Amino acid sequence: MKNLLSLTALLMITMVGAQKRQVRAATVGFLNVENLWDTVRSADYIDGTKDFSNPAFHRSVPLDSIKYLEVTEKDYAGPWNDEALKGKKVVRIQGGSEEFTPKSGKNYTYNVYKQKLQNEAKVISEMGKSYTGTAPVVVGLLEVENRQVVEDLVKEPAIAKYDYGVVHYNSYDYRGIDIAFIYQKRRFTPSKTWKKEVKIFGDEGKREYTRDILVMTGFLDNEKVAFFLNHWPSRRGGEAASLPKRNAAATALRKEMDSVRALDPSTKLFAMGDFNDDPVSPSFKNYLKAVGNPKDLNEDNHYLNLMYPLYKKGVASLAYQDAPNLFDQIIVSSNLYAPNNELRKDYTVFKAEIFAPDYLITKEGNYKGYPFRSWAGDKFTGGYSDHFPAFVILQKEP
Repeated sequence: MKNLLSLTALLMITMVGAQKRQVRAATVGFLNVENLWDTVRSADYIDGTKDFSNPAFHRSVPLDSIKYLEVTEKDYAGPWNDEALKGKKVVRIQGGSEEFTPKSGKNYTYNVYKQKLQNEAKVISEMGKSYTGTAPVVVGLLEVENRQVVEDLVKEPAIAKYDYGVVHYNSYDYRGIDIAFIYQKRRFTPSKTWKKEVKIFGDEGKREYTRDILVMTGFLDNEKVAFFLNHWPSRRGGEAASLPKRNAAATALRKEMDSVRALDPSTKLFAMGDFNDDPVSPSFKNYLKAVGNPKDLNEDNHYLNLMYPLYKKGVASLAYQDAPNLFDQIIVSSNLYAPNNELRKDYTVFKAEIFAPDYLITKEGNYKGYPFRSWAGDKFTGGYSDHFPAFVILQKEP
């Protein structure tokens, strides 16, 4: 088996399509899976007596199992954060899970769930494949309900052969949706994972709950890397009114990236996700301070937004309120940039793309040209997502 895996890795050194030279290549990407829920109404069970570094302390459970769980505060109403919940055992009903059941208006049956899994697996299997001939090594997933749906996803025939591992933590998001990583075990080895809380507040200073930033460090083909997966607060209530929430998320992300970089500046950093802001938004320019032009990289500016050139060309990953936006972005540390795509002995960026093959695009009607989303109101369309995925191709000498 070991020899077979080694041979498989060596067969992946020819990058197809874009260039004829032989390279070792890898795809890193993410996709918003647009509400990948199972069919069972669920709740979060937080056991604050467990180690908070262990994902088991906060897990998703079927609603009808609550009566069998030990609860220390039956009517606990918050605050919802790890520190406040130490020593407590409480239940939190997921705000969105009732919408995705066979008895809901969506008629969300097992067959619909299975089709969603197949659709997302197909997309994953093809991201970057035209360049590398294989599926991505690391994939971020947005809008997953719990760990179980991710475990079901990696078992789908389209991607099962890649033997993806799973990293997932439950968040305190008000709807109950999370983010997760999957990774090819034979090419990426995690060393540490954790979640970073994003603290946001409403108009009257009341605490609101959103997705955490998920961090995963480890070794990609023996190179030290760190991934930061994001699903920033939406523009609900208006872009300007909600901007402070995304500024807070940008501040948290910058702090987390800087802390990892400070421990070892040679670590290669990837921040990615649905930021609900464009590359030129204040959250990126003033808080994350990610530059769009490699010429602006310096001792103070370490992070390069790979999507900025695409944004300037008019590329979009979704249409929000009928306006095109590039919310789905990938930011990398400066040590991943090589002028003129120079081939080095370590991984650097070859190119970044928004993945929009024909089957991911709506063909007709008012939303022609938009992402082929899964839902039109309560009707399942058979589509994939309301966002196009994004990926980056990495290259190095074979």
